[in-house]
Amino acid sequence: MTANPRAFDDAQIAKFIRDGFVRIDNAFPRELAEAARVIIWRDLPCSEHDPASWTRPVVRLPYYGGPPFRDAINTGVLHAAFDQIVGQGRWRPRRDIGTFPVRFPHPDDPGDDGWHVDLSFPGEASNPNETQDFSAWRVNITSRGRALLLLFLFSDVGDDDAPTRIRVGSHLPMARYLAPAGDAGRAHMLLEQMGADCPVALATGAAGTVYLCHPFLVHAAQKHRGTRPRFLAQPPLHLAEPYRLERSEGDYSPVEVAIRLALGRI
Repeated sequence: MTANPRAFDDAQIAKFIRDGFVRIDNAFPRELAEAARVIIWRDLPCSEHDPASWTRPVVRLPYYGGPPFRDAINTGVLHAAFDQIVGQGRWRPRRDIGTFPVRFPHPDDPGDDGWHVDLSFPGEASNPNETQDFSAWRVNITSRGRALLLLFLFSDVGDDDAPTRIRVGSHLPMARYLAPAGDAGRAHMLLEQMGADCPVALATGAAGTVYLCHPFLVHAAQKHRGTRPRFLAQPPLHLAEPYRLERSEGDYSPVEVAIRLALGRI
């Protein structure tokens, strides 16, 4: 198999290791974002042209898998980026882009804007009959089941348009917090103070922008203070093989390097 061309230079890789995320402008064509919004508006319980119908601060829509969504997540530049950050052959291509939390300008608290990391596998107490019950899901030091968190901007997102908040560098203390729990990981985490001294960045950008985030990066939603709805997908990238913190050949991915750095193994 021919390797994809490099998406990032060495400075960008170093930034990912240090900050826990890296941004790609024009990761997928703006035309795909426009076509996707047309489809999503058909599924929303409100009208694009009637702001009075935007009666809820956030509406979550189910998985989208056909074009243009599948095309957006499988561009050449994104595959090259995944190869560099996760490792060639170590991630699974996606056939869908997951759910959309569409956020609207609204005075009410959205109710889902707490600081968190995304959990990635069910714990022993999870109810196998409740597929949407994530109360006992967990995350562990090797990020079982999740290679990256991805933020796909399907609309232009400015400072007032409910951009995802990111605690820059919070993946490092999170790794140290997870390490003592070993493979079992942690579930009910109190994260309001995790990385509280880290600077906050906003995931802004034009439609077609994608953020690749370390799976331990602490992040949060926020209230929409702009004028137009925000369309964003936040799918995980799945692992084809587990992350490993000890490799005899030393071929560590940037995700693994960041974890090893946090644990003092570098």
